[in-house]
Amino acid sequence: MDILRALPSVHQLLEEERAINLIGAHGRPLVRFAIQRVLDEERQRGAMTEPAIRWTRIEATIQTLRRPRLRPVINATGVILHTNLGRAPLAAAAADAAARVAARYSTLEFDPQTGRRARRHDLVADTLRHLTGAEAAAVVNNCAAAVLLMLTALARGKEVIVARGELVEIGGGFRMPDVMRLSGARMVEVGTTNRTRIEDYEGAITPRTAAILKVHASNFQVVGFTESVELKPLAALAHQRQLLLLHDLGSGSLIETTAYGLAAEPRIQDSLQSGVDLVAASGDKMLGGPQAGLLLGRAELVERVMKHPLARAVRVDKLTIAALTATLDLYLTQSFKDLPVWDMMGASPESVASRARDWQSRLSELGLLVEVAPGESAVGGGSLPGERLATSLVVITPARGTAVDLLRRLREHEPPLIARIEQERVLLDPRTVLAGEDDLVVDAIARALS
Repeated sequence: MDILRALPSVHQLLEEERAINLIGAHGRPLVRFAIQRVLDEERQRGAMTEPAIRWTRIEATIQTLRRPRLRPVINATGVILHTNLGRAPLAAAAADAAARVAARYSTLEFDPQTGRRARRHDLVADTLRHLTGAEAAAVVNNCAAAVLLMLTALARGKEVIVARGELVEIGGGFRMPDVMRLSGARMVEVGTTNRTRIEDYEGAITPRTAAILKVHASNFQVVGFTESVELKPLAALAHQRQLLLLHDLGSGSLIETTAYGLAAEPRIQDSLQSGVDLVAASGDKMLGGPQAGLLLGRAELVERVMKHPLARAVRVDKLTIAALTATLDLYLTQSFKDLPVWDMMGASPESVASRARDWQSRLSELGLLVEVAPGESAVGGGSLPGERLATSLVVITPARGTAVDLLRRLREHEPPLIARIEQERVLLDPRTVLAGEDDLVVDAIARALS
């Protein structure tokens, strides 16, 4: 008890010079809170801390509260669309566009020509129509929201037919059966896990059927003894029976992936040309833009969906629209190298190997030995599952501690360097490291190995 009585009061500590300096930088309420917390911890331990250590803890408490949890990292994992790391990094033009409108008023829902209120999703509609051939287009806050909105507005209280092999689950627990149930539509499963035929769909149609839903397997593969129905015959069946054909495309590519040495990923325009009535796609996967859900297709359906009350709950903000507009402009001018996602996918094995050898050389000059070895990069992010790109890896076999320890030290760098482990070795893939980050990578490795 004597020790606890000897603890200084909050008021006493606030009068000290260290506190006055901290108040100047962080404000009195936050400094007071940090002092109170540290003193409470000392009381709970029943031991008084040295003043210097106490102030270190007070400052650490303040820094912990003020340090943003969301901050940039360096992606050296080799996974281009890394969901945990924010998927597609924006093009510089997109980031600049978002920054320009962030701190100013804007034409978000205002038409300067008429002086009247306008609709925010119309701001990108013309460009999306031009790029995809869709009659109409709208934007919501992500693809899951687009699918939920589409089903709720068009099929609530009715039946929607979907192949059993397409009842996907993606990261974070998004499951198609759950979304269907939440929308108020009744899901009718057809076929088996690996085989679904056109007669399976046809046999499931009843007077209560509103639509057929096709779900693109963008994050898994079923191989071997398999069969599925393509969009064109499904569209013919749906329209013959006065039903809608809806497509959860997911990945949202606008350009041919085969030109990058990858398997063919269906494009938005391919889906529409096959007769799909309404397509839902992502803005932050292979499109390379901000998180957004795109709805494209027949004008009457887009209008109907966007008039549903749920549309307001899933609408996008001005920053998303600004970034998406600038991203789509790069497609208009075919400036694909300015899109980081496509620049990474298009990087030649030789250019990646050159960067890896440069890191190795610079580290060697510091007396640090690392290897360069062939490896593979992945597209990731629920796009082109199983597809790999040849790459070169910087390989570090820890001389002290474990690979897990080294990985942690790399993460503790500012900005954190994110790598991966294979067979007790730390691997870093230059393909997913943005231009201008090489110095930071070398510094992080050097510090982690020192």
